[in-house]
This record gives sequence, structure tokens and C-alpha cells, in this order.
Amino acid sequence: QVQLVPSAGGLVQAGGSLRLSCAASGSIFSINVMRWYRQAPGKQRELVAAITSGGSTNCADSVRGRFTISRDNAKNTMYLQMNSLKPEDTAVYYCNALIRTTRFSNFADYWGQGTQVNVSS
Repeated sequence: QVQLVPSAGGLVQAGGSLRLSCAASGSIFSINVMRWYRQAPGKQRELVAAITSGGSTNCADSVRGRFTISRDNAKNTMYLQMNSLKPEDTAVYYCNALIRTTRFSNFADYWGQGTQVNVSS
């Protein structure tokens, strides 16, 4: 059974940094795109950043220049390095990935548990 396990979030002061990780485990044949989403109180879930299996990335304008998405394909793990954090970055962060479990399976969408990131002013 495939599982996406995020690292713990936490509380950080504005201007600080935090690194999130998301490890995929279980029966995995291959992983396509991996993404980070977040949802702040009273707001809709939004895409923060995405990275393809080949390493191409994109990110939201609100985090560009501050956040960096990366992945280690050998470890089936994705990372989000968050620098210069702002109070508006406070949200529940979710990892997401398109994964196929066997050579003959279609890619399916998997989600990890949300992890809370609080940025204090």
C-alpha cells in the first residue's frame, strides 16, 4: 500500500527557515510529478510548487525566490526548503504525487497527511 509521509511541521518566527520532506513508501513502481499544496485558514487549497520526475519545477508567485522544491528519486522523497518565512505562509501543507504501483498500472493520485506550519510575527 502506497503511503506519503510528511515530516513534522512546526512553529517558526518570521524570517526563519524550515524544511519539509515527503517520503513515499510501499509498493511503488514509479513516481511522476510530485507537488506541495497548502491551505490557510479561510482560504482554498493552493498549489505551492511542483516538480516532475525529470526535475522540472514550477512554483507559486507568492513563494518564488523564497521556497525551493527538490526531490531525491532514489529515496522517493520530495523536499520543500522554505526561507524568509512570512506570517502569510502559515498553513497546513500537503504533499501530493502521481504514482503507479506496478508496470501495468495507471498513475494514480496520492495525498499525504497535512502538516501544520505556523509562522509567527
